[in-house]
Amino acid sequence: MSEAPTPGTVRPGGRTARVREAVLQAAGDTLAEEGFDSLDLAEIARRAGVGKTTVYRRWGTPGALAADLLDDMAAQSVPRADSGCLQEDLRANARLVVRTLTDARQGRLFRALVAASLCNDQAAEALHRFYAVRIDEWAGCVTDAVRRGELPGTTDPRRVIAAVSAPLYYALLNTGEPLDEEAADRAAAAALAAARAGVY
Repeated sequence: MSEAPTPGTVRPGGRTARVREAVLQAAGDTLAEEGFDSLDLAEIARRAGVGKTTVYRRWGTPGALAADLLDDMAAQSVPRADSGCLQEDLRANARLVVRTLTDARQGRLFRALVAASLCNDQAAEALHRFYAVRIDEWAGCVTDAVRRGELPGTTDPRRVIAAVSAPLYYALLNTGEPLDEEAADRAAAAALAAARAGVY
């Protein structure tokens, strides 16, 4: 007998898809405005204009709802750049990260989801999946650069991409340093220099 799908992971169409969209929008708004502790399923149902029973049956817990929101965000993320130049591609990646983290809604939403991941296993697993999807998407830039001879053949593309965003998230969550295009370009340049030196 096959296992039941994890709550919130089924991707149906029609009315059910509209319900999911409304619930995820309400969940994202609540997370951005009030944080994970305020992710009450009954209140999310009210804000989304759907029945409580539907939300409890479909997601069951705030963690499952946060996880589905992250999975949806990963599925809708911007495709990677493909300029034919690794320097430009890494800069594009870093600037996308900065735009996301400094966006009035998205920045607060990511802070809330990171905080949720520290106290909820479902949210943590979903956050790991989210970043795995995004890193895998952008790793193609590095793979292409290796083929072009821009980097050593032993370069790990995923580590290079992770190195681009790491200082940006560190600034967001730890130091509070400005996140702007200068910070993005600096992060991209540092990751590129390290990759060229064979660090990754």
